[in-house]
Amino acid sequence: MYDPTVARLTYRALLGRRRALILGALPLLLLVIAAVVRALAGADDQTAVNVLGGFALATMVPIIGVIAGTGAIGPEIDDGSVVYLLSKPLKRPTIIFTKLIVAIAVTMVFSAVPTLLAGLILNGNGQQVAVAYTVAALVASIAYAALFLLLGTVSRHAVVFGLVYALVWEALFGSLVPGARTLSVQQWSLAVAHKVADGDMVTSDVALPTATVLLVMVTVLATWYAGQKLRSLTLAGEE
Repeated sequence: MYDPTVARLTYRALLGRRRALILGALPLLLLVIAAVVRALAGADDQTAVNVLGGFALATMVPIIGVIAGTGAIGPEIDDGSVVYLLSKPLKRPTIIFTKLIVAIAVTMVFSAVPTLLAGLILNGNGQQVAVAYTVAALVASIAYAALFLLLGTVSRHAVVFGLVYALVWEALFGSLVPGARTLSVQQWSLAVAHKVADGDMVTSDVALPTATVLLVMVTVLATWYAGQKLRSLTLAGEE
């Protein structure tokens, strides 16, 4: 189910100089914000929650997921180079699964690591806030990578649609509108974070069992459908 050659090509595409700079911009901004806030406000648990929840999890993680998920396959489809990949004796689910693993790994590295560092800067992991949000970032990375990989297979405007979803639905509605929170990857990952954190510093509108089921379901269905779309693309090319 995992092909090293496909993985190597995908890593190379995602971590090229220009894309790596884009991927690193938001984590760097998060660390700068954390350092400035710590210098001005000192160590405070609620402040750490506000920064990690309001910027890291609600904005940075989904945007990095957009870049990694869509970038894992979208450019190949747009420029037609995916034809060369599809001509190899590889099962289409293997291609999708391999690209998903790469997208998840890249999203985790560029989101979870800076989230942990920012949390340590903000309050030294008081009440397990830094670790809780790091776990949330790790969990969210899986679902986001799958969703945006699927988007990259079905639309030539995947980045635009992905950014709209990340900035409007997750960062705005997912944080502010009660009804929308139930259908937010951010809230599902916060349910996991709530279990990790001490006390009630980290909260979610979704119960952990429901969040777990939704995270797994979205990841599996998005990956499966991406494989189906890639298979239909192959058949269209052959016809």
